[in-house]
Amino acid sequence: MQRAISVVRKAAVKQDRVVETLTLDHEDRNRRRVALKGDGGQDILLDLDKPTALNDGDAVKLEDGSLVLIKAAAQKLIEITAENPLRLARVAWHIGNRHTPAEITANAIYIEHDHVLAEMVRGQGCAMADVERPFQPERGAYDHDHANCGHDHHGHDHHGHEHGHDHGHSHAGHDHDHKHAHEHAHGAACGCGHDHHHHHDDHGHKHDHGHHGHEHSHKGHKHDH
Repeated sequence: MQRAISVVRKAAVKQDRVVETLTLDHEDRNRRRVALKGDGGQDILLDLDKPTALNDGDAVKLEDGSLVLIKAAAQKLIEITAENPLRLARVAWHIGNRHTPAEITANAIYIEHDHVLAEMVRGQGCAMADVERPFQPERGAYDHDHANCGHDHHGHDHHGHEHGHDHGHSHAGHDHDHKHAHEHAHGAACGCGHDHHHHHDDHGHKHDHGHHGHEHSHKGHKHDH
């Protein structure tokens, strides 16, 4: 039994290196490790690092460098159609809300058999038909974009950290002046806290005391004169 250890996407598959074919349904095309038998009878152990969605036309690479071509097997599905695009779009929304795999084409939606969803589809006024075809549902948009998003966010967080650091540093020298000016600007009833109220009263007391002393000296000066 040969091990299939990596995935080669359809665009990169070299047909002259294909030695076997695997015709798999949707479930078996989304495995990490499973023993499979090729269409030509070869036993293959799919042994990937992580679960990977295999699409029709992709291949898996064996340890000797040869390739096994992946084909999507025909399977029983429900074909959903509607008399207008809006109604079909609404059904697509309900299906997506249930996190159910769905293949979406221009005129129909395909899902695996599910009696609960079938009742919902009927309730939305759409038509259903049993069909047999390869099932290639939409892949989650986050599958690829999430990694990029995480990378971008990492850079963004780093930038934000530097910005915060610089911002704090640039204002560190002005912290005292800002607080001092703030204390002078607000009245006793500003609601900034007990300490602020206390400092403000102290400042007012000193000011009154100085003014009183000034008046006393001035009166004394008149008396001497």
